[in-house]
Amino acid sequence: MADASWLSEIPQLSRGSLRDIRKFLDTEYRDFSREYGEMIEGFFDPLLTFLVWFEKLLLATPWWLVIAIIAGLAYLSSRSWKLSLGVVISFFMIGYFGMWDNTMRTMSIILVCTFMAIALGVPIGIAMARSDRVQSVVTPLLDIMQTMPAFVYLIPVVMLLGIGKIPGVIAVIIYAIPPVIRLTNLGIRLVDKDVLEAATAYGASSMQRLVGVQLPLAMPTIMAGINQTIMMALSMVVIASMIGVKGLGQPVLKSITNQYFTLGLLNGLAIVALAIIFDRVSQAYAKRSQRYLGGMDNG
Repeated sequence: MADASWLSEIPQLSRGSLRDIRKFLDTEYRDFSREYGEMIEGFFDPLLTFLVWFEKLLLATPWWLVIAIIAGLAYLSSRSWKLSLGVVISFFMIGYFGMWDNTMRTMSIILVCTFMAIALGVPIGIAMARSDRVQSVVTPLLDIMQTMPAFVYLIPVVMLLGIGKIPGVIAVIIYAIPPVIRLTNLGIRLVDKDVLEAATAYGASSMQRLVGVQLPLAMPTIMAGINQTIMMALSMVVIASMIGVKGLGQPVLKSITNQYFTLGLLNGLAIVALAIIFDRVSQAYAKRSQRYLGGMDNG
């Protein structure tokens, strides 16, 4: 009867063996971080320099000029004066309630993370679209990145690089990059084969087909991926504040630990306002590009 005990209880590794495995892995990662941490930190120094410069630029620029630039970009993307007016009102209210500096810090982080995610994610998505083998390798990694709890990203990054902006940026990028990769891959794969055959018949090379046909036709789908990346980056702001990333997340974290309801509510609403503005602007640009491509096809 004792031999059949595994039928009622799942076999488990002994506590001693499990402890030894954990101790071995923790020791190896600590040794790795001590040996290569400075070198990896030096690799990210240019990014840190740019991030600090960009944050200082936003903080030093007059508030009315920042609002005018953002409202102008919103209008160029959407051709909607209502959206531009909403941008003006939202940012004015953020400043009126004393959250301007933290909002600029958050914007600098989000914009840098979004550009980094696009710069890394679009080429990976293109590689996935061009190779089923690459797709089979990258897809499980994306599944892990999207299902892993956000707090888990902070542990290895902090152990390797400590507290500061760069660990926060890395954690945000890892958390937010999967949508732009997936939707770039999907958008390129959905391009009509007849269109590609026509481009090939006119003598277009592989790169010319990619740049002149596939990417423009896939742009609405890619923009949807960028939209989701921005939303996920903003959702990571509060968690990233736990490792020293300044911005709207820190007051929210402070309100949680000290039970300041109004402080958390106001800064949370500021994050929501940023999310809505980025969402509406990117969606409007995607719709405009889709209508433009549709008009070209009809012509």
